[in-house]
Amino acid sequence: MSHLPTESRTRVTLPQLHSWHHAGRKLVMVTAYDAVTARIADASSVDIILVGDSVGNVCLGFENTLPVSMAMMNHHLEAVARTHPSAMLVADMPYLSFHLSVEDTLRNAGGFLQRGAQAVKLEGGAKRLPMIHALLDAEIPVMGHLGLTPQSVNPMGGFKVQGKHRTDALRLLDDAQRLQDAGCFSLVLEGIPADLAARLTETVKIPTIGIGAGPHCSGQVLVFHDVLGLLPGTSPKFVRRYAEGFEDLRNALANWAEDVRGGGFPDGRESYTLPEAVRPALTQWAP
Repeated sequence: MSHLPTESRTRVTLPQLHSWHHAGRKLVMVTAYDAVTARIADASSVDIILVGDSVGNVCLGFENTLPVSMAMMNHHLEAVARTHPSAMLVADMPYLSFHLSVEDTLRNAGGFLQRGAQAVKLEGGAKRLPMIHALLDAEIPVMGHLGLTPQSVNPMGGFKVQGKHRTDALRLLDDAQRLQDAGCFSLVLEGIPADLAARLTETVKIPTIGIGAGPHCSGQVLVFHDVLGLLPGTSPKFVRRYAEGFEDLRNALANWAEDVRGGGFPDGRESYTLPEAVRPALTQWAP
């Protein structure tokens, strides 16, 4: 088994994020779902690590995020938190974790903080305000999420760009103001036109973090596996691959398998040897 030492590092805090935002620095957020992805992300000096409910379709094989449960999210959050990242750690509130009651919302979000998260993210606009107010009253920082909200995939009719019509665009602008006024410390803007995201970013004082929302947001977020090309097939339009991880890793494993079948692995470099004094005992032993 492999073990990495735990380093003592200064964690990114909410005041630090706001200081960077006011100074004009773009914020960088990426998802992570386990200790390995968290260590890679944190070593890359990202500002925020999001344990996203996208774990459902990225890691667990679901078609969307709806089947992701609190138990699943807690499991993956705990794995990430054990790495003690210096990046700010945010956990996604999955479907039905904040829809039923204020009590459920507080219990679920509070459990995230007890497991190491510094804040939670939840999807939706003004209709989520009662839950957001309750979370903030309980000293739980909240990141909002507007635009293409994956938990609303069914009423949206699929993963489609939002805010393209006048009423929808104005509703998003209004929702952003209301979530800011409620006390959200930032907003994820997903799958909306770039000029709408630019206007929204101009009208709020808190940072906006875009994904498929153009270059004018206060920062950007992508799924870890998308950035590194770890998933086969064509990436969404808003993704830029910085590696072809699926191909590279597949080729590496194929080379290893070929070495095993051909007798080239392991060789002396990967093998242990008996001390010279013990070797005669092998030839002397008889069943």
